Amino acid sequence: MAKRDYYEVLGIGREASIDEIKKAYRKLAIQYHPDRNQGNKGAEEKFKEATEAYEILSDEKNRQAYDQFGFAGVDGASGGGRGFGSAAFHDFSDIFSGFGDFSDIFEGFFGGGRRSARGGPSVQRGSDLRYDTEIDFKDAVYGTKIEVEYTHSASCQTCGGSGAESGSSGKKTCQTCGGSGQVRRSSGFFSIASACPTCRGEGFIIEHPCKACGGSGLVKKRQKIKVTIPAGIEHGRRITIQGQGDAGPNGGVAGDLFVVIHVRPHEYFERDGSDLYCVIPISITQAALGAELDIPNVMGQKIRLKIPAGTQEGKVFRVRGEGMPSPNSHHRGDLYIHIMLKVPTRLSSRSRALLREVAELEGDAAEPKPVSIAEFRKSKG
Repeated sequence: MAKRDYYEVLGIGREASIDEIKKAYRKLAIQYHPDRNQGNKGAEEKFKEATEAYEILSDEKNRQAYDQFGFAGVDGASGGGRGFGSAAFHDFSDIFSGFGDFSDIFEGFFGGGRRSARGGPSVQRGSDLRYDTEIDFKDAVYGTKIEVEYTHSASCQTCGGSGAESGSSGKKTCQTCGGSGQVRRSSGFFSIASACPTCRGEGFIIEHPCKACGGSGLVKKRQKIKVTIPAGIEHGRRITIQGQGDAGPNGGVAGDLFVVIHVRPHEYFERDGSDLYCVIPISITQAALGAELDIPNVMGQKIRLKIPAGTQEGKVFRVRGEGMPSPNSHHRGDLYIHIMLKVPTRLSSRSRALLREVAELEGDAAEPKPVSIAEFRKSKG
C-alpha cells in the first residue's frame, strides 16, 4: 500500500508551525495508542503512521528534504520501519508538556489506584450517601428532630478493617508490582502505567480473607441517628452529617450523609423564600363598609387585620414579621394576605330588597364604562 502524505496523515497544512505539528500528533497518539486499542491492528498502523510523520516533520532538516524531494528525500531517516524503540527518535518529552507525566493520561483508561505517600495500599474516601425524608409544614416552621435509619458500609469488627482472617499473616506485598499497585509497560517513548492485574491496584494480597467481610475490610451495617431540622428549612434543602456515609477502604475517611428535606404543602399557606401568602374571603358589606378581622397566622395565633372601607377584590395586605423564620437567624419573613370578595349565591327576600335599595341609591350603571389598565392595577395595589 502506498504511503500517505505526512501532512495528510497529521491533518495539517504544509505551512503548519512546529507547535501545530506537535498538537496534531499528540491528538492522534492518544487516540490510536496500542495500549488503548489492544488487538486493533488498524489503530496500531495509524499510530505507527502518525509517529513516522511526526518524526520527519518535527525535524527542520528532514522536513525541508521531504518538502523538496518527497519520500525519496527522507528515505532511511524515519525510525518507523525499525520499531517504536528506535534510537532515531527525537526527544518527545515536550510534545506532552502541560500533561505532566504522560502515563497519567492513560491511567484513566487502564486503571491504577491512588497510592499512599509510602507506596502502600490505596486509601480512598468513602462514598457519600443520600437519605430523603418528608416533614409537615408545621415542622418546617418550628423545626424538629427526626430519626434517620439507613444502611452504610462500616469497618469490619471481626478483622479490624484489615480484610485478613484473624490469626493469619494478614496482607502481603504483591510480588508482581512490589507493592506499588502499578505495572509499567514501555512502548517506544511511552511508559504506560496500569493497575497491577495480580492485586488489582492495591499493592498487596490477602492469602486468608476474613469470612465476615470477604477480604474487603468493610461490612454493611444498619444505623440510626438523630437529625436536627432547623426552623424555617425550605423544601429541597439538604442537611450534611459529616462522616456518617460509607467508611473508606483501607482506613480511608468516611463519606458524608446528605439528608434531603421534603416539606408537605400547607392547605392554606404558600411559601416564597421566607415570605408566606394566603387568601382571605370577605363579604361585600365588609369590603364596602370596612371591618376588623382576626386572621390566623401559620403558627395558629390570631392577628388583627383592619380592612378599610371600599377594599377591592385582589387587594393585598402585608403583615410584617408573620412569615417563616430564617434558619440560623432571628429574622422572619412577612405574611401577604390576598383579599377575595365573597359574593353570596343565595339571598333572603329581605337581603335582596336591601341590596336593590342600595343599588338605586348608588345609581348602578346599566352600561358600565371600561376601566383603564393603570386604574385596575392601582386598585389591586
